Amino acid sequence: MKSVNVEVRLRKDENIERALKKFVKKVKKERILEDVRERMYYEKKSEEKRKMKKRRKATLDKLKAQQETN
Repeated sequence: MKSVNVEVRLRKDENIERALKKFVKKVKKERILEDVRERMYYEKKSEEKRKMKKRRKATLDKLKAQQETN
């Protein structure tokens, strides 16, 4: 697991809600929560490969559907 420090600096006259929104966006972009959820339980290599294959297929199907509509 890589070490990631997410930091949000407030500008002058910037409210807390906006900074919180930026923080949440950065956390999602870095996939921090997804990594934590994935590592909660041990998963065999074969299961990881199966999940990755399924994820790739779903992504490719989605891209193909987008290309067909355009």
